[in-house]
Amino acid sequence: MSRIAIVTDSNSGITQSQAKELGVFVLPMPFFVEGKLHFEDVDLTQEQFYRLLENDVEVSTSQPSPADLMDLWDNVLKEYENIVYVPMSSALSTSCETAMMLAREYDGKVTVVNNRRISITQRQCVLEAKEMAENGATAEEIHQILDQDALEASIYLMVDTLKYLKKGGRITPAAAMIGSVLNLKPVLTIQGGKLDAFAKVRGVKQAKKVMLDAMKKDLDERFAALRKEGQVVLQAAYSNMSAEAVHAWVTEIEATFPDFQVRVDPLSLSIACHTGPGVLAIACAKKSVFSK
Repeated sequence: MSRIAIVTDSNSGITQSQAKELGVFVLPMPFFVEGKLHFEDVDLTQEQFYRLLENDVEVSTSQPSPADLMDLWDNVLKEYENIVYVPMSSALSTSCETAMMLAREYDGKVTVVNNRRISITQRQCVLEAKEMAENGATAEEIHQILDQDALEASIYLMVDTLKYLKKGGRITPAAAMIGSVLNLKPVLTIQGGKLDAFAKVRGVKQAKKVMLDAMKKDLDERFAALRKEGQVVLQAAYSNMSAEAVHAWVTEIEATFPDFQVRVDPLSLSIACHTGPGVLAIACAKKSVFSK
């Protein structure tokens, strides 16, 4: 029997097929489409999701049921001695707290990490947890390292349309109307798992500059020592963008930060549900490592 399994949810952006390739397990997140339950990457693909948004179909996020989570854990524990579970940030959902409560029933076999991250930075945590397990770390050691490094991440994202922020109640209808007329592009940030406003600018070009400048400041100041040691990863993300637009964004990032290799992934649907299509994002995170 293998020792440690790494389990996450699809808020990480890891698909079911990618999970098999990586050797991890992913709990699909539930979504309600006009009141009917669907599961990310099971019977709700990225393409289907954005088509629903385009057609103004009512789509909302939900939390995984305790039964679904425990069923997954039970199946994994048939082959593994322990589980390290990395769910989305507790600052964005109570599903992390629920998982911690459920884990008490497993006599120490399940360790839940509150990594305070989501989407591309959560994915990074999962990959690092897998690497640490392969290098001989115990479940508790993985938990301690990821918990210690949880806040060492930064995300900036540009919202292309105000429609979904209005639907979610983050801005008023009047503000959305004025913003659309002025071509305002809100730049949001995720620090410590919480999604907050960062800036409002006119046009995509200016929004990109704001994000690149903010990331440069983070890397030059907050992450300076880690960057010098090569302990920072740089990432790009997007929601339902053309390949040309994504390539242009990554090219700008690489030109600004030539000392980094940039990994690119779609944003998880849980973020896209609240921000809509056309989002561009940049993120950095500390590399969490284990050494004996």
